[in-house]
Amino acid sequence: MLRTYGDVNLFGESFGDGTTRVLWLHGWARRGEDFTRAATSLAHQGVASVALDLPGFGASPVPGSAGGARRYAELILPAARQLAQEGPLVLVGHSFGGTVATVLASRHPELVASLVLTGAPLLRTPSQSRSPLRYRATRRLHARGLVSDERLEKARQRYGSSDYRRAQGMMREVLVASVNESYETELSSLELPVTLLWGENDYEVRPDVARRAGTLLRRPPTLVVVSGVGHLLPLEAPEELTNAVVKALAQ
Repeated sequence: MLRTYGDVNLFGESFGDGTTRVLWLHGWARRGEDFTRAATSLAHQGVASVALDLPGFGASPVPGSAGGARRYAELILPAARQLAQEGPLVLVGHSFGGTVATVLASRHPELVASLVLTGAPLLRTPSQSRSPLRYRATRRLHARGLVSDERLEKARQRYGSSDYRRAQGMMREVLVASVNESYETELSSLELPVTLLWGENDYEVRPDVARRAGTLLRRPPTLVVVSGVGHLLPLEAPEELTNAVVKALAQ
């Protein structure tokens, strides 16, 4: 159902009855339905939850301005406030949704009981830090008016990631902002329980990112690496995700 939270329209699917206790935030180019199996399992255990389509994904409209996870945390804040009226939430974030959840928990700890993060690019890695030399040169020449828009776009299509090539317009700007963020400040401010649930074979955001992120937290996290699972853990191992959330709810 498309709902208005504050002045932001977001599609959200509810699972279970009663007070919402869990908010699910999906990854880049995904949607809230990634959590259907885990959320349905929780509902059968009497736990109500909501899975949002983040702005620009699924059925939620594209945001009016660009920004990374820090901007997205602002966009979903009204929804989190409304859903947390009867008590703080367990935030579950996969990939990009995990960075949004981390920022939201850092800025508004009164809304969040605990975090469950999976496959979240919380820290920049060397491969993320610089684009290819030829692309950077083309971009500089374009900024000086020496390369056409068409040639720059060809370079983007050749050297950009698959996510970058698929993104258009505002969502491409959002992606660029996102990959240039790192969340050391937010991680080091967190005082709530954090579960880092990672796929052993996650080659997009390797388990080492979770381990390094965990050293920045004020309290030791629960780190679980799931054997034989890749980046799309909510789809590949929903039972592991459900178990992690049940444990987070009990903390």
